[in-house]
Amino acid sequence: MKLIIKYLKPFIVTLAIVLTLLFVQARADLDLPNYMANIINVGIQQNGIKEAAPTAISENGMKLMQAFMNETDAKLVNASYKLIKKDDQAYIAKYPFLSEGNIYLLTSTDNEINLIFGRSTSVMITFFKSMKQDTTTATTSGVVDFTKLYQLLPVISNAKPQIEVIRITALATPVSMQLQMATSLTKNFYTELHMDITAIQTSYITNQGAIMLLIALVGGVASILVGYFASKIAARIAMNMRGDVFNKVMSYTNQEMNKFGAASLITRTTNDINQVQQLIFMGIRVMAYAPIVGVGGILMALQKSNSMSWVIALAVITLIMVIILVFVIAIPKFKKFQNLIDKLNLVARENLNGLMVIRAFGSEKFEAKRFAKANKNLADTNLFIGRVMSALFPIVSFIMSSIVILIVWVSAHQIADSAMQIGDMMAFMQYTMQIIMSFLMVTMMFILVPRASVSLKRIEEVLNTDPSIKDKELTKELDPSLKGVLEFKHVSFKYSEAEEDVLHNISFKALPNQITAFIGSTGSGKSTLINLIPRFYDVTAGKISLSGVDIRDLKTSTLRTKIGYIPQKGVLLSGTILSNIKIGKEDASIDEIKNSLRVAQASFVDDLEGGYESPISQGGTNVSGGQKQRLSIARALIKQPDVYIFDDSFSALDFKTDAKLRHDLKTITKDATVLIVAQRISTIMHADQIIVLDQGKIVGIGTHNELLKTCPTYLEIASSQLSKEELA
Repeated sequence: MKLIIKYLKPFIVTLAIVLTLLFVQARADLDLPNYMANIINVGIQQNGIKEAAPTAISENGMKLMQAFMNETDAKLVNASYKLIKKDDQAYIAKYPFLSEGNIYLLTSTDNEINLIFGRSTSVMITFFKSMKQDTTTATTSGVVDFTKLYQLLPVISNAKPQIEVIRITALATPVSMQLQMATSLTKNFYTELHMDITAIQTSYITNQGAIMLLIALVGGVASILVGYFASKIAARIAMNMRGDVFNKVMSYTNQEMNKFGAASLITRTTNDINQVQQLIFMGIRVMAYAPIVGVGGILMALQKSNSMSWVIALAVITLIMVIILVFVIAIPKFKKFQNLIDKLNLVARENLNGLMVIRAFGSEKFEAKRFAKANKNLADTNLFIGRVMSALFPIVSFIMSSIVILIVWVSAHQIADSAMQIGDMMAFMQYTMQIIMSFLMVTMMFILVPRASVSLKRIEEVLNTDPSIKDKELTKELDPSLKGVLEFKHVSFKYSEAEEDVLHNISFKALPNQITAFIGSTGSGKSTLINLIPRFYDVTAGKISLSGVDIRDLKTSTLRTKIGYIPQKGVLLSGTILSNIKIGKEDASIDEIKNSLRVAQASFVDDLEGGYESPISQGGTNVSGGQKQRLSIARALIKQPDVYIFDDSFSALDFKTDAKLRHDLKTITKDATVLIVAQRISTIMHADQIIVLDQGKIVGIGTHNELLKTCPTYLEIASSQLSKEELA
C-alpha cells in the first residue's frame, strides 16, 4: 500500500475536501431517520405538538397542573408564565378562549419547564388511577373533559399528602414517557383554548418535511461531489502509474523484457492498473463513509432504544460470519485470476503474431484448443468468484429482512408497554439497515483489496525492477579525433542464468569509411555481438569502446544517437511512412527523406496512393518483408550516425536490389563505420574486413580473398554459396 500512498500525496488537499464532503453526506444520511421519527411521533401522533409544556394554558388548567407539582417546580413555572387577562385584544385572535377567561403564556424556553410538566402529568395520571371511584378523565377520541377535572380541584387540594406519596411511584416512569403523556395533555389544553390543532400539525409536518428535503439535497450534492473527486483522483493516479510503468519498461534491457514477457507487461499496464484504480475509487468513497455511518448509526440507534442493542449485535455478528466464509472461499481465487489473465494474453498474443505460420502449418485446431483451455480456466475461475459473490447479496438480503422482522416483533411489545414510539421503531430499523449496509460496503472493499493487492504487487515488481544497464553518475564525452572508431577488446558475454559464455575473447577494431562484416553459422553469436554495441546487453568481460571511450562510460542516450541500427526483422510502428522515417530524425526535411528512401531503394513509396502519408498498420503488416527492411534502412540512414549496424538487414532483398543498395550506401556512409551481419557471401565479399565467428569465437579476420586461403570455416560457407569459378 506504500505505492498507493506515494501516488496519493499530490492529492492531499482534494482528499481533505472529499473527507469533509463524506462527513456531510454521512451526517445527512444519519439525520434523515431522526426527522422521519419526529414526523411520526410528533407530527402524526402528537398533532405537531413537540413540547410537554404548553405555550398557552387556561387559568384553571394551570391550577390543575400546579396541584401536582412540588413547591419548587410550581415557583419555577410561575416565573416562566405570564397571566393574560380576559378579552386582551392583542392575543384574542390567536387564543379565542380569552373571550371566556384568563390564560397563561409561556415566556421561557428552558427545557426544565418541559420536565416539570412531564413529572406533574405522570403524578396526575398515577393519582387518578389510584382513586377508588371512577374518575375517568377522558372521553372517546382521547379528548380530556376538563370540566370534570376542574370539579375535582378541591379534592386534589385536600390530597396533598397522598400526592407526595404517589409522586415517588410516578417519577419512576421513564422521562420519555412522562414527556409523551404531558405532550398529549398539552394538545387537550390547546383544544380547550380553541386553538387550530390542524394548523399546528400541518405547520410542523411541513417544516420537518422541508428540513428533510434540504438535508437530502445537501447529502445528494455531497455524494455527487465525492463521486466526482474520487473518480478524478483515481483516474489521475492510474494515469500517472501507467505512465511510470511505461517509462520504466522503456528503460528495460532485453534481459528484463525476457524476465517479464511482453504479454505480462501489457496486462500489468492495463488490467492490473485498472484494478488499482477501482480500489482507489471505491476506497475514497467507502473506506471513510462506511465507518462514519456504521459508528454513527450505532450511536443513533442506541439513543432510540438501549434495550434493543442486542439486535444490532446479532446482525453484525451474523454478517461478519458470512463475510469470513466468503473470504475463505473466494480470496485464493482472486490471486489466481490475474495469473490466468497473463496466460490468456500470452496465448492470444502468440497466436496473433504467428498467425501466418499457424495457417501455413494448418495448426489452427491445435491453437484453438490451446486458447480454449486458457480461456476456460479463466472463465471457470471468474464464474466461481461470480457465484460466490452473487450468493453474498441474497444472504445479506435475508439477514436484513430477518432483522427487520425481529425489530418489528420486539418493538411491538415495547410500543404496547408504552416504552417506545412507532417513529423511534422505524428510525431504529433504518439505523440498523445503515449499520448493516456500512458493514457490507466494507466487505466489498475487503473483496476488492486482495485482488487489487495482487495487481499492486505486480505493478510494484515492474517499478522496483531496475534495468541491468544503467548510466554511471559520472559519464564521459566522445573523443572527436577518434570519431566512429569502434573497438572490441577481449570481450566475453553470457546471458543471465546461463552457465557458459556465448562469446569468447572477441577482439577487433572497426574504422570509419570501412565496412566490417560478420559471418558464421546459425548460433555462432553474430546478432549477440551486434546487440552489445548499443548496450542492449552489457559485456561480461572485456570492454567495447566507441571514439576512444568505453561505451559503459557514456550516457546510453548519447551512445545510441551515434548508432544507426537496422535489426534483422524490420520493425515499423503504426502511423504513416513519414512518421516512421522521422523516428530517425524528427526535424528531417523532405529532401533528406527523399534521399534516404532513394538510397534504401524504397522507390515503391512513390507508387503508393498516399505517398509519404500512406498508412502503416501495427507491426507493418500491410507492407512486404522487403519493403519493411528498406523502410527500416531509410529510417537509419536519415539519422546520419557515426556507426551503422546492419543485422542481416538485406536478407529479404533480391540480389539486384541488394547490390544496388550496397552500391548507393557507399556515398551516404563514406565517413561512418559500417557493420554488416549477413548470411550471404555476396553481400559481404567486398567488405574491408570480414570477421568469421564459430561457436562464439573469432576463427578468422581478413578480406574475402584472404579468408578463402586462411579460414576453413569461411571457405566452407563460401563453397556452399558460390560456384568454383567465383571461388577461383
